[in-house]
Amino acid sequence: MSDTPTAQRKPRDGTAKRVTRTPDSALSEQIRPGSEKPAGAGSGSGTAVAGADARMGGRKPAGKTAESRLALVRRARRINRELAELYPYAHPELDFQDPYQLLVATVLSAQTTDLRVNQTTPALFAKYPTPEDLAAADPEELEQLIRPTGTFRMKAKALLGLSAAVRDRHDGKVPGRLQDLVALPGVGRKTANVVLGNAFGVPGITVDTHFGRLARRLGWTTSDDPEKIEQEVGALFPKSEWTMLSHRLIFHGRRICHSRKPACGACPIAPLCPSYGEGETDPEKAKKLLKYEMGGAPGQRLRPPAGYPGRPAPAQPPLPGADNRQENG
Repeated sequence: MSDTPTAQRKPRDGTAKRVTRTPDSALSEQIRPGSEKPAGAGSGSGTAVAGADARMGGRKPAGKTAESRLALVRRARRINRELAELYPYAHPELDFQDPYQLLVATVLSAQTTDLRVNQTTPALFAKYPTPEDLAAADPEELEQLIRPTGTFRMKAKALLGLSAAVRDRHDGKVPGRLQDLVALPGVGRKTANVVLGNAFGVPGITVDTHFGRLARRLGWTTSDDPEKIEQEVGALFPKSEWTMLSHRLIFHGRRICHSRKPACGACPIAPLCPSYGEGETDPEKAKKLLKYEMGGAPGQRLRPPAGYPGRPAPAQPPLPGADNRQENG
């Protein structure tokens, strides 16, 4: 029996055509970021392009066809393995040192970039280093400190409320249970899962705009509802993978699989993606769409963790009009 399965597909002219599918072993030979670094890049934008081009072999991936539950689970887990190889350094892109800082930073990250939050929080935490300090903050002073993150009045109200609740209900310690976190003002499931997964080691799926978009493009769900996405995607993977899966998918959405123009021609998981072709398929043109370390630009964290191949983010916002090859979120 052949190691390379084939399938029948009928093109538009009605004639049958045999399509060869890439075996797992071929996909595992992908070049990892950093092995072929372009000038100024931390992890090599050319690597993703080369890996995708070589693995596609001139073919387009299979279109959106009926897929059994078992096939869906296998494909989803294979994608997760491929993303783990592509982003071995995936991590939360908010700077934090403890659960309190991560909780505050995550609330501030709504409708803005993690970079802007990271440029704002050093002064914020210097002035309010504990929940008790933040709960006693003057609302107008707090608003001015967090103004760069947008919707600052609403966010200030949430921060004052949650810090007071942490002080009064939890003895000044951020709780480590989902039900306690979502009971805090301004904290939903997404924020709670970020805190649980990254500050307490409790597995959780973070359904932000990037995660939801990629989960739909990859055919893991058809829902727009965050809780339903969390449930449906979570059922495809072991619970132990949930937190890192979230980081990998969000990393991929920010760097390659963009909302407006995904870089399909530079995507190493293109052979596994039923939405291939929604974006730019030319490898050279797609390469120009890569962002952050994949595009040779700084990352979002001012203090990135060890192993991150890119450059730290600037402490101050860039000048207007500067091309930082970054995407919101």
